[in-house]
Amino acid sequence: MGSGLDPHVLVRYASAYGTWLKQTREKANPVVVVGRDGRVTGAMCESVVVGALQAVGCSVVRAGMATTPTVEMGVLFRGADGGIVLSASHNPAEWNALKLLNHDGEFLAPNDGAEVIRIADEIDGKSIDPFVSFDRTGTVSDDDYLDAHVEAVAGLDFIDPDAIASAGFSVLVDGINSIGGIALPRLLRRLGVADGAIHCLNCEPTGLFAHPAEPLPGNLVETISAVGSLGADVGIVVDPDADRLALVEDGGRYVSEELTQVLAADFIWRKRPGPFVTNLSSSRAIDDVAASHGQEVHRTAVGEINVVKKMQEIGATLGGEGNGGVILPDLHYGRDALVGTAMILQHMAESRQPLSKLRAALPQYHIVKLKAPLGDIPPDEALAAMAARYAGERISTIDGVKVDFDDGWVHMRKSNTEPIVRVYAESTTSEAATRLGKRFIDELTAAAG
Repeated sequence: MGSGLDPHVLVRYASAYGTWLKQTREKANPVVVVGRDGRVTGAMCESVVVGALQAVGCSVVRAGMATTPTVEMGVLFRGADGGIVLSASHNPAEWNALKLLNHDGEFLAPNDGAEVIRIADEIDGKSIDPFVSFDRTGTVSDDDYLDAHVEAVAGLDFIDPDAIASAGFSVLVDGINSIGGIALPRLLRRLGVADGAIHCLNCEPTGLFAHPAEPLPGNLVETISAVGSLGADVGIVVDPDADRLALVEDGGRYVSEELTQVLAADFIWRKRPGPFVTNLSSSRAIDDVAASHGQEVHRTAVGEINVVKKMQEIGATLGGEGNGGVILPDLHYGRDALVGTAMILQHMAESRQPLSKLRAALPQYHIVKLKAPLGDIPPDEALAAMAARYAGERISTIDGVKVDFDDGWVHMRKSNTEPIVRVYAESTTSEAATRLGKRFIDELTAAAG
């Protein structure tokens, strides 16, 4: 909340979104599913958002505390016209945000988001009055979609709860004191993991995060240690709204978030063929695994909606992002830590191999993420200069500039919030990746000069 997301801002954007829905869905009373993660400000923000939606004539289905993928599926289950998730994703506990969904339970496309912002500006400038009379305000009802979400995951044709139960897995869940601490244990029980074998860490949804919310190794020291000391077969770690999945393997070793989608793809390609979609900044490991299965990988600009649109365009079997996101069209078009968890456990059960061996069999790459400050030089100019410089190499300019080499790659894209260019580099060792990234920072700086 605070100065960024105060009640006025919530009302303005919620009412703008409701107005946009009425226009695009051509309905006087569209239905919106609203859910929230476990943040302290969640219930308060929910009350404001629900009231604002009612005031513009939308009827609201409150999903309560729910994962982002659960709300996305709730839109589909309910046949709603849209949805709002109150979550700031992996950002700190004092943050909150609105994630806006369309009638397919997908994030809004950029042009739709721009239209909502335009309407919000008109509301703020009082050039339009979006609010309806008292006798046309929307209704409010409550529904909980988590059980339906869990059942949908367990009911996938390639998920066999009996096989997972027979494997006798011991699983640690780190729910970051948010909704994942409720959703993941419920899923595990449905998949056949015994109650006594589900070890919960930070599973009370107080919204007071036990460690920084992004599931990166430096934030998970206690969690990684607990997997080792418990002798668990796997650690399941999610962000506050449970759309990102990170893994800790047996013995207590962090598995890079980059490999979550790779493990899921390696599993699904043993069941069915089909192309995979991910973004330009995700690890090359997915390309190597795809080649071993005779499958194709398509790359998009960074951003879940870009991945989803490409998946729909080509009929992808699976997609994802290197931040632990797994997108399975069989279920819905959104990153989903629940379906990712089920796929990993099924992979372990069928292969009869521990996660450590499955991970060791994958290509081993290292990614570094750096920043190049450019001062007063426009980032677009620096990136254009780099594109010209490397025009003879394998490059992509759909999102900044990415240059592919035989032994690694570099992706340079401008920040939306700072006068910098973000530089991601991957190679076979962390030292080589760092050298590559720093080399391109030097070249960017020179190009900017």
